[in-house]
Amino acid sequence: MVWLLVAFPALGAALLLTWGKESDRFGHLIATAASAASFVWGVVLFVRLLGRDHDDRTVTDTLFTWISTGDFHVEMSFVYDPLAALFVLLITGVGTLIHVYSIGYMEHDERRRRFFAFLNLFVAAMLVLVLAGDYLVLFLGWEGVGLASYLLIGFWQHKPTAAAAAKKAFVVNRVGDIGMALAIMLMFKEFGTTEIAAVGDSVAGTAASTITALGLLLLLGACGKSAQVPLQSWLLDAMEGPTPVSALIHAATMVTAGVYLVVRSNAIFDASETARTAVVVVGLVTLIAGAIIGCAKDDIKKALAGSTMSQIGYMMLAAGLGPAGYAFAIFHLVTHGFFKANMFLGAGSVMHAMDDDVNMRHYGALRTALPVTFATFGLGYLAIIGFPGFSGFFSKDKIIEAALAHNVWIGLATVLGAGITAFYMTRLMAMTFAGQKRWKDEVHPHESPRVMTVPLMVLAAASVLGGILLLGDWITDWLEPVVGHTEHEHVVILGAEWPPIAVSALVTVVVAVGVALAWFTYGRREVAGETPEKVSFLTRFARNDLYGDTVNEWVAVRPTMTLARGIARFDQHGFHRAITGAVGLIGEGASSMRAWQNGFVRSYALGVFVGALALTLALLVVIWR
Repeated sequence: MVWLLVAFPALGAALLLTWGKESDRFGHLIATAASAASFVWGVVLFVRLLGRDHDDRTVTDTLFTWISTGDFHVEMSFVYDPLAALFVLLITGVGTLIHVYSIGYMEHDERRRRFFAFLNLFVAAMLVLVLAGDYLVLFLGWEGVGLASYLLIGFWQHKPTAAAAAKKAFVVNRVGDIGMALAIMLMFKEFGTTEIAAVGDSVAGTAASTITALGLLLLLGACGKSAQVPLQSWLLDAMEGPTPVSALIHAATMVTAGVYLVVRSNAIFDASETARTAVVVVGLVTLIAGAIIGCAKDDIKKALAGSTMSQIGYMMLAAGLGPAGYAFAIFHLVTHGFFKANMFLGAGSVMHAMDDDVNMRHYGALRTALPVTFATFGLGYLAIIGFPGFSGFFSKDKIIEAALAHNVWIGLATVLGAGITAFYMTRLMAMTFAGQKRWKDEVHPHESPRVMTVPLMVLAAASVLGGILLLGDWITDWLEPVVGHTEHEHVVILGAEWPPIAVSALVTVVVAVGVALAWFTYGRREVAGETPEKVSFLTRFARNDLYGDTVNEWVAVRPTMTLARGIARFDQHGFHRAITGAVGLIGEGASSMRAWQNGFVRSYALGVFVGALALTLALLVVIWR
């Protein structure tokens, strides 16, 4: 009964969207209960899966035949295996905590019931995506996630910025969806099926060029959902939605979908070195780009959004390493879900205390006013920078180790990314919680209610303890039936082999340098209350999201607008004039003929007589000849 995982939140969304205003008083409770029920059932199924043999951990639940035409069949089936199990627990577990947090955060919103309905829809769509046994069913969840993100990012559509951000996210994701749709079409053409397992089994006998094209198209789809370069521009604008939405998108749902797609399609990427290399390049560029962006943002949510770009880049890079990195990509995805949800909800708690002000230059010294938020956020901070013993230390270091073993220069770039991560996260901590207060006198910071702080405590604990998944190589053994055996390769730098502890020491030193630089820049010095106008080019570069929107403007928007204007001018001055000219000629002819229709019978009789006479004369001429 795997389908119950999806049924609970889907039913919750349907009830809240159709019940009416009488459910406003308790709609949030229905939605939270629906998500919690899905989590509880996910735990039950997970325990059952643990009890199975290592090679018997795949359960298929077929509901009905969705498409049947000729030899092509698509079953509406859900596949519950070790990979799906981890995603189910992450989506429903973190999703339920976000639901609980939202009860307090959205308490005074007039449309709270609708907000919770959209949250349930988001969770249900993401569950369809990760449980799908067929790429077409996966695409159904894929588009459902896109719809839910559009509805939630633009939930406060009375704000022009929110409405624009929702449209931007929708349009950019459609670009990625073209890749996904074309990939599914290519599967159908080449294999005659879109079932995930069947496609994986059919890869071996297929031309390398076809597999490479398939991998690149899937990567395009992954770039859209996971906000990877070059389809990353929507992610920072998406912060216009309510903060719980940001937490849900960044921690448990939308941006993890691209990583899931690549790992789930591991048979395709294993067969194409070119496609895997493309995944590595995209991940590497994105992890550095996102980290740089995070260094210059004064908006606390946008700084965290840049961080998400970077961390998803780590996961994507690991997925591109093939069997050596698949398990570690998922490991970091899970730990990131814990600490990033923790920090986004913590940012919401800060905003709640600061009258929804998101500018960190207006904060300072909040550690005393918000002790619980400071403590929980601090644990998430230590996790993301990779402080020894915290979850991020284990998950990120394994990716860096695998990257160094694959290619020293790529590995050193990931080490640099860890240092930049430490810098921008320490900057965020210092500007928010350290130093002197910079808020106005009319602002009175206060701790959030327990309905908001309890989820923070749970997520903070998970941020600390998430590394236990690596004990005894549990996560690599658990995922082996899906992604294959995780190869442990040796790291060789300058001709010498580096053991894992040496790699961890190197990363820790680089992280310490990043922390020190940020502390001396923002912790020990007075922070300006307003964003400086005169800054270096690199700072402007980062503030403007590396001019991603400008590139999109020149590469896509302006050419499209120019083409549209050209078509409009042709329609108006060419096609329209041709049509109106033809209509005019017909009208003039009709007007000339109208003169013959004078209404007098004698005129019509004369016309008949003249016509008959002309016809008779013509016949006589023919006969005479």
